[in-house]
Amino acid sequence: MRQHDAEVPDANATYVFAVCRDPDPSSCAGLPGVTHEAPVRLLALDSFTAIVQTVRACDFTDEAWQSRLSDQRELERYARAHHDVVSAVAAACPTVPLPMATVYHADERVREALAKETDRFRAALKRIAHHAEWGVKVYAPPAATAATAATAATAATAATDDADRRTGRPVVPTDRGRPAAGAGLAYLERKRGAQRLRERSQEDALRTAETVDEQVGRLATVSRRLRPHPQPSTDRRVQILNATYLVAEHRSEELALLTRTLRERTGAEIELSGPWVPYSFVGEV
Repeated sequence: MRQHDAEVPDANATYVFAVCRDPDPSSCAGLPGVTHEAPVRLLALDSFTAIVQTVRACDFTDEAWQSRLSDQRELERYARAHHDVVSAVAAACPTVPLPMATVYHADERVREALAKETDRFRAALKRIAHHAEWGVKVYAPPAATAATAATAATAATAATDDADRRTGRPVVPTDRGRPAAGAGLAYLERKRGAQRLRERSQEDALRTAETVDEQVGRLATVSRRLRPHPQPSTDRRVQILNATYLVAEHRSEELALLTRTLRERTGAEIELSGPWVPYSFVGEV
């Protein structure tokens, strides 16, 4: 929905943060938005209200925005300002956030463009009313992590023994001058055992992820599985589930209790984050 029809250098444009119904005018009072040159304000539409701000059109040309994308600090500043406005409004009424940098030539263009999305906004607002988004990340239980480490240790031992044989160093315990009886078979058995242990560990982790997702999904109105987040090199945890759930406000305590119960039952590390503005559930209706 991002527009580029406002690229006259001295012209103003209208930046749209979100669409909502019956907002509290005081919810966005005093918020700086993405510029200090104009206040964040309400713009009445036919059926809804848009949360907007007047900005300089030249700040949102393709060239200006591409430059901003290459400046991490500046991009984070805009993202934070956009989110702060959306969050403040969403705290007072159901709110559909629009993508960052949704800009139109003028207020009338906003009305014309958003009127075409009336059905989508109506469905989204109905879906998220009195709901919040919660994130759940699950990391493999310590037993699975230990199994992975044990697998690596077993493989390392086997590799060392094999290297000793190839280099002529004696493998302990052995008789001097010849390998221990059945050493080759024992080596193969160790490798098979390590592989079986690794497979069981992976299967157990997947079952844990499915259990958590199923249990939390039953409590949620709707859910989405996301790609696992890349872990820092210093973080040895193995992420087995990254999901987000749309949960009714009156069930938030139930959700917290459920995650504690699942931690105890599965032994997995479960991170619960939220409540958030339901960004993940306003685009699909």
